[in-house]
Amino acid sequence: MENYVMGIGEAEVLTERLKRELQALEAANVHAILETEPLIDEVLKGIEAATNCVEDMDEWLGMFNVKLRHMREDIESIETRNNKLELQSVNNRRLMEELDGLLQILKIPPEHEAFLTGDKFEEQQMLQSTGALEWLSDAMRGIVATKVDPVYGNMTAVHEKRGELQLLKSTFVFKVTTFLRNYFANFVEYLLKDKNNFSQRGQLKRPDHSELRYKCRTYARLLQHLKMLDKNSLLQLRKNYCSSMNLLLRREACEFANEIRANTKAPRNVAVWLDSPAGAGQNVNSADTSVVSDAYTRMLTVFVPLLVDECSFFAQFMCFEVPIHAPPGGVDEDDDNDDDLGIMDIDEKDGKSGKNPANPPNPDELAALNNSLQDLLDGMQEDFYNVIDWAFKIDPLRCISMHGITERYLFSPKADAAGVVRILLGDLESRISMQFSRYVDEACHHIEKFERNTRQTGVLPYIPRFATLATRMEQYITGQSRDLVDQAYMKFVTIMFVTLEKVAQAEPKYADIFLFENYAAFQNRQVLLSLIHSPFSGRGSRLLYDLANVVPTLAKFYHQASEAYEQACSRHISMIIYYQFERLFQFARKIEDHISNNVQLEEIAFQVGMSKSDLRKTLKASLSGVDKSVAAMYKKLQKNLTSEELLPSLWEKCKKDFLAKYESFAFLVGNEKVAVVDMSDSLDSLP
Repeated sequence: MENYVMGIGEAEVLTERLKRELQALEAANVHAILETEPLIDEVLKGIEAATNCVEDMDEWLGMFNVKLRHMREDIESIETRNNKLELQSVNNRRLMEELDGLLQILKIPPEHEAFLTGDKFEEQQMLQSTGALEWLSDAMRGIVATKVDPVYGNMTAVHEKRGELQLLKSTFVFKVTTFLRNYFANFVEYLLKDKNNFSQRGQLKRPDHSELRYKCRTYARLLQHLKMLDKNSLLQLRKNYCSSMNLLLRREACEFANEIRANTKAPRNVAVWLDSPAGAGQNVNSADTSVVSDAYTRMLTVFVPLLVDECSFFAQFMCFEVPIHAPPGGVDEDDDNDDDLGIMDIDEKDGKSGKNPANPPNPDELAALNNSLQDLLDGMQEDFYNVIDWAFKIDPLRCISMHGITERYLFSPKADAAGVVRILLGDLESRISMQFSRYVDEACHHIEKFERNTRQTGVLPYIPRFATLATRMEQYITGQSRDLVDQAYMKFVTIMFVTLEKVAQAEPKYADIFLFENYAAFQNRQVLLSLIHSPFSGRGSRLLYDLANVVPTLAKFYHQASEAYEQACSRHISMIIYYQFERLFQFARKIEDHISNNVQLEEIAFQVGMSKSDLRKTLKASLSGVDKSVAAMYKKLQKNLTSEELLPSLWEKCKKDFLAKYESFAFLVGNEKVAVVDMSDSLDSLP
């Protein structure tokens, strides 16, 4: 084909040639095939035999595959059963361990059962009680814990054992609470029957609870376990303890108060301000009643620390979950270790220590404690009231010092340790304030009685005694009782001044004399004037002037009395001056009236009744015999005056006012020669 030269017309020839060659080849192939037919038959037979073998092998493989699948399923089933058996074996082993532990819990040791079901709780058995109670607490906790798994909780043995332990607990709690109630009551009754435990005639005994604390400490751990078993069982026990201890405390306070009053030699029939005679001021001041307030102080000194310690001991002993604040310095010397109840390890174990400041107090627990402490100290204030009332009858002013003493204890850290004791002190303070207020009200009532009397002359009896009263009151002030005294001053002086003004209105003619004499007596002006003339004369008590320099409340009333004194003096002196020289000063008043009506001073002489002749007649009538008029003015000033010490100062004031008025008159009538110097000489001629 490579050497063939193709042309357009030779393609058909080539196609024909190729067809002929293809037919020749096919014919040759058919001939070859026909010649090899035997071989083909053998090959086909071999292929058929191989196909049969393959089919048999496929059938065998299918059978083996089914058997292998079944074998694999059997192996998996066997492995699953083996795993379950292994898990069941582990669970059974653990179950046996749990059942062994549960059996140990369900088993009650004979020695513990004997104690828990017994009736004796002697002191020597308390060590045995610790182990029994710890076992019972652990057993109860173990039974309760099984409630987590319903399988355990529904077991008949657990139900039965739970009921058995609950019955054992209830029986033990009932017997213990009954024993402790009777024990507290019997021991307190034993103390009450022994008279040596209380103050007796001639022997003032300080209460000593060391033996009681020791006995209670024996059962402190028992109470802790009792609280763990049944918290509600302590409620009635606390009430019984408070009831029994209240009897003991009240008996101690009553006997102590009676004996301290019997041993106190207080002055009898002490005169009190308004009830004392006119000159009894010095005697009242000299009566020493300090033993009265000393007795009250001793009462507080003994019983306030005792009650605070009793409250702290009760809170700790009766297992209240509140912080117990020990007062600074610890407890009293007689109670060195009484509050160490030996229960701190239990508190720490439970993580409920009430002394941990990080744990805030439970409000419900704190309220329950306060209610119990109120039962513990219920009625204690009555014995203190008796001492306060007794002291008040002897000397009402001692309420001031007792008030200060009570405040000192009320704000002391010792009282802060027990809120109920603070309430008790607050009641005592209120009682003292009430008694003192009653005294002040009665005194004010006595003052008001003078208003209803007939005409009063001279100095009212209560006026000069006020300085003595104020002196005594200032001597008794301690602490913050200053407010109590200042309020009393305000009541006293206010009613004194109001009554004084009302009494003065009964006799208007002598009202000013009555007022300035009493206001002078209130300021002790008579004593001051006598000291001016005789500085070393007797001075029994501090003057109100001295007190006003250091007491702001009295200073205010002192200045008020001074102003009232000056006003009354001015009115009275003006009345005397106008009485003796009426025409003279009436003429001057007419001149002033004309001037006020815009009349010129030069034109006044031309007014009716104001001529120079009228002036000369007035001067002649008023100034002729001026010495006699001045003397009459002096006598009139002296006439109704009951306080002679005031006369010199009043006369000096009278001369000064008269000269001032006379100089004013001379100025108004300056065109006439009015001898002011001569008038001054006439006034100086008298003492």
